[in-house]
Amino acid sequence: MSVPYVLFVITNAAVIGPHNRPTGFFFPEVSHPFDALDDAGIAVEFATPLGGKPPEDGFDADDPAQVAFRGSKAYRRLARTRKLSEVDVLDYDAVFFPGGLGPMVDITGNPEVQSVVINAWNAGMIVGAVCHGPSAFLGVTLDDGAPLVRGRKLTSFSAAEEEGYAADDVPFDLEKALREEGALYEATDPWQPKVVVDGRLITGQNPQSGTVVGEALADAIRHGVAER
Repeated sequence: MSVPYVLFVITNAAVIGPHNRPTGFFFPEVSHPFDALDDAGIAVEFATPLGGKPPEDGFDADDPAQVAFRGSKAYRRLARTRKLSEVDVLDYDAVFFPGGLGPMVDITGNPEVQSVVINAWNAGMIVGAVCHGPSAFLGVTLDDGAPLVRGRKLTSFSAAEEEGYAADDVPFDLEKALREEGALYEATDPWQPKVVVDGRLITGQNPQSGTVVGEALADAIRHGVAER
């Protein structure tokens, strides 16, 4: 039996907004889903739009899972990501977009990213994201021209959370943008974990949701939601 693989698509953006706020991927949104997938025997590979070592944000030295990830071989591989253009998403069982503010810069509206999302979706794969990661889905359309997210249940970093965190730095309100494309948006109280599973679409709300979204991805992969 072959080992399942998930492709994490991670931002290269190191700054965002008019105040040049430092950013990158948010550390627990990679380390926590990775930990859940690794515990389930599912392998992870990393890609970024430009390749190389992605900038990071939000590392917590008091979180054992983050510390363990930083000392792992996976973190070493993360420092040498492949360019997204050199990756065939169909080689994987699922694709996942971690958050941080960085995705709002170079993941949102990126034609290569949009191609990865729709190719994965059309192939029957699992597509997941957490926090600002669902910005990858904006502008992605199905063959009939309808937005991918229209009529689908999902979550992301909420407007309530953004208001107290980075409203002056992000180029748009992610919750509002997803709703405008027809998503059936759900959220829980700010900074509380939440995962939404709608068939092959799996999303988490915020950094606190990294573990539960990783577990949901692992469960979907184990139960063969992605029929190849």
